[in-house]
Amino acid sequence: MSRLFGDSHRQLQRRFDTERLADRIESLLVRDRLTDENRSFIEAADMFFLATADAAGRPNCSYKGGDPGFVRVLDPGTLVFPSYDGNGMYLSTGNAVENPNVGLLFIDFANRKRLRVNGTAQLQAADAVQPPYAEAQFIVRVSVREAFPNCPRYIHRLAGVERSEFVPRPGVATPVPGWKRMDWAVDVLPAGDPAAQ
Repeated sequence: MSRLFGDSHRQLQRRFDTERLADRIESLLVRDRLTDENRSFIEAADMFFLATADAAGRPNCSYKGGDPGFVRVLDPGTLVFPSYDGNGMYLSTGNAVENPNVGLLFIDFANRKRLRVNGTAQLQAADAVQPPYAEAQFIVRVSVREAFPNCPRYIHRLAGVERSEFVPRPGVATPVPGWKRMDWAVDVLPAGDPAAQ
């Protein structure tokens, strides 16, 4: 019995004769814990994509970026990442409160490698991990349900040019994004926002 595949997956696998292949991949590559290799890959990442859905099942996908190490593997079953100041909509993290099932997709574009991590998310205070993340509003703790690599053949080879200057870093003043100084935003910023000063 598969933990990963449901009826809709099986219907497509049978239609395209991939059920045996899917079962082999699940038995060999899908784990409920992160390996040491997974840890190294995740902690070297400077970005990932986060998939969530609200209580009604409406999906949202967001990009999360930081310096390498901004996603930490606490143990084989747990990873954490910070939630920094953003546009104030909290679409992904709000979804995770309603529906804690999340999917994380880590991609190394330079070396054409990717890793999927599925699990359940919980929002916690920014100081729930040590050392704390600079300027984090809170952290997201993910309990790993599945972790597995994906076929890399369609990954475009890309090279990083420059990391964002907006990523919070200890001892460095984080610049204010230009959009926060625009007329449509300046009068509705949260109290204490550096852009409102």
